[in-house]
Order: sequence, then C-alpha cells, then structure tokens
Amino acid sequence: METKFWDRAVGALRGGRLFTGASARRAKWSAWWEGRLGRSDRGMTTSEYAVGTIAACAFAAVLYKVVNSGPVLSALQSLVEDALDAKF
Repeated sequence: METKFWDRAVGALRGGRLFTGASARRAKWSAWWEGRLGRSDRGMTTSEYAVGTIAACAFAAVLYKVVNSGPVLSALQSLVEDALDAKF
C-alpha cells in the first residue's frame, strides 16, 4: 500500500531529514496538525462558558440600548413607514 505524502512528511520530519522550500512547509504543517489533533482539547471549560456568556449578555445590553435610543428608533420607524407606503 502506498503511503500518502503527509504521512511521509511527518515520518521524515521525525526522522531528522531536512526539507527545503515547499516540502519543509508541508512537513511542518503536517507535524503541527498531528500534534494539534493528538491533544485532548474537547471544548470549552466552565470558565470559558462563563466569560462567553457574560460577553454575550453585555453585547445584548449595549445593542438593546442603541436600538431603543431616540434617533435609532425614529430612523427605524421612518424606514418601516416608508416601506409600507411605497407606491408600486
């Protein structure tokens, strides 16, 4: 069975062979992905969920304040009125 290029590149990189140019980049990229996929990083931890939730709530609060401000509310209202009063 023929081995694929990526398998050969990782094996050669581990074996200490030197590549130049595009081959070196492919070997480094492949070795990086192999190391990345081998780790046990299965998702966000509880603290990451907490920070993400707080950030989403803060963004929602700012967006709510902006949309309910006077100028934006009047602009949205005029936009809807113009759309409903359009002549065909």
